[in-house]
Amino acid sequence: MKLLNDKILKLKLRDTSTQLITDRIEKSEVVSRTEDGINEVVIYWGLDEVTLLNDLLNLNENLPSPITKDYNWPGLYKPFDHQRVTSEFLSINKRGFCFNEAGTGKTSSALWAADYLMNKGKVKRVLVICPLSIMYSAWQGDVFNTCIHRTAQVCHGTSDKRRKIINSNYEFVIINYDGVAIVKNDIIDVDFDLIIVDEANAYKSTTTSRWKTLSKIVRPHTRLWMMTGTPASQSPEDAYGLARLVCPHNVPKFKTAWRDRVMYQVSRFRWIPRPIAKNEVFKALTPAIRFAKDECLDLPDVMYQTRDIELTPQASKYYKQLKNQMLIETGGEQISAVNAAAGMNKLLQISGGAVYTDTKEEIRFDIKPRLNSLLETIEETSNKVLVFVPYRHTIRVVSEFLSNNNITNELIHGDISATQRANIINRFQTAEEPKVLVIQPQSASHGVTLTAADTVVFWSPVMSVEVYLQCIARMDRVGQKNKMTVVHLQGSAVEKRMYAMLRGKVDQHTKLVDLYREELET
Repeated sequence: MKLLNDKILKLKLRDTSTQLITDRIEKSEVVSRTEDGINEVVIYWGLDEVTLLNDLLNLNENLPSPITKDYNWPGLYKPFDHQRVTSEFLSINKRGFCFNEAGTGKTSSALWAADYLMNKGKVKRVLVICPLSIMYSAWQGDVFNTCIHRTAQVCHGTSDKRRKIINSNYEFVIINYDGVAIVKNDIIDVDFDLIIVDEANAYKSTTTSRWKTLSKIVRPHTRLWMMTGTPASQSPEDAYGLARLVCPHNVPKFKTAWRDRVMYQVSRFRWIPRPIAKNEVFKALTPAIRFAKDECLDLPDVMYQTRDIELTPQASKYYKQLKNQMLIETGGEQISAVNAAAGMNKLLQISGGAVYTDTKEEIRFDIKPRLNSLLETIEETSNKVLVFVPYRHTIRVVSEFLSNNNITNELIHGDISATQRANIINRFQTAEEPKVLVIQPQSASHGVTLTAADTVVFWSPVMSVEVYLQCIARMDRVGQKNKMTVVHLQGSAVEKRMYAMLRGKVDQHTKLVDLYREELET
């Protein structure tokens, strides 16, 4: 494939492909033929022509998009090379995946591509579907920084307010996952030209109402770009729901057939990936583009530290009691992923400082040693710190302790509104204070830039490899200037095993049962 004079694209094609191209693309011509059936074909290098060529041939390589010659890349920041390539890919793929690693600037790449298509008259309005926590701080902010000439509005609030925004003339409408169902009919009536789904793993299951709603609002002619840095992060089965939305012809009609293709059953409750699973997922999730941070960004190094903390006698007593109780409850029966997760969660709660009983009673433990270790970690850096605390009942304890020790801090958790989160994040990034953000992982693990910090502290392990990586990516991304440190606070055997699993990026579903069994046997 060659570009001639920034006007003509020359390709070598076999007879069957040649006929297909010359029949469908008006501005194309065969310039030479060979006896072995390989022809040289020239095509006008325009957006319509390249998009159609891409659809017809389904090439396993990225075609050059005319965006490289037709677009001036507006905004406060100029794109990195990988962002330009990503925008090229998106601009000529009506349906596709962007799997660029967290922190590589996927949002800006998608916005530039969308803006280019708007300039060309191919797109009038864009619907962005993303987590509630990043509607303001990431997407609305990035539209302002990247495409200030475009109008954008967050679709949030009452049903009437949401409907009014959907039926307005805003070029970018930003809505959270569960907000889509509230105004589903209005979205269908408006018929957005392009839908961008951020953190697309939220749509991995075809049985959820969230997935079913999206499948209804995506029409055959709708452009759909789905973005996540962690595709099929927990199991090859996760690829099925994503593929059914973007490229349904790549997977079987029924999920059970897909599961049988990529997994095999080793016991009643346990399935493990087949050796071919990785390749099958790759084929299912195409067309796609993927850039890892280490191949496209020159970011400072990340160091990992572990701080061992002894459990207090009270916590240790309850920890042993719960293990004995779980051992009795299983009674030699097959351990499932469900009861493993529940048991593991209880053990992690005790290790972190508090636990809820079956009667919803909260039992708190002395966590002074863990709090002191956290304080030492924070005081070791002159820069800002992110502290991820998985459990709500511990977040305020941590915050109050820091305040009592003259460490300025703010909280982000599920009860903090999207507007409040955006304001907190802006202060953290631009102002001298606060020094620390205490965060519930699910509330700010996606799409948020927190590069003012150079240290991430995990109060206790999270239960998902995807969430773990996303938490670290809040600081390890474009804009980071300092060497970074990730600190694991650990006091129990289960915490040590969980951190080892997370660091190894192993599959959660299959390994959780093993971890649970190991914990009971020690």
